[in-house]
Amino acid sequence: MSEQQEAKSARGLVKSREGYVTSNKMDKSIVVQVATKVRHPRYKKFVTRTKKYHAHDEQNSCQIGDRVRIIESRPLSKTKRWRLQEIVERAV
Repeated sequence: MSEQQEAKSARGLVKSREGYVTSNKMDKSIVVQVATKVRHPRYKKFVTRTKKYHAHDEQNSCQIGDRVRIIESRPLSKTKRWRLQEIVERAV
């Protein structure tokens, strides 16, 4: 199955983000920092914006520094709305 087919659900396209794990201290949870480049409205310069997402990691397999892909899911707790899809690259 291709990545695009995996990212689709019965209700439409599922959002996915790619970022780096900044914390794995919680049980079955990770914090993923996602950086996006946004063009400044006045100065037209690209600025890096970062946002942190709490994601569900069922096997506790992620380490700090891993590059991961997370996908949107149903609310799992007060702050967790994302879950780990795959580990793209392991930290050295």
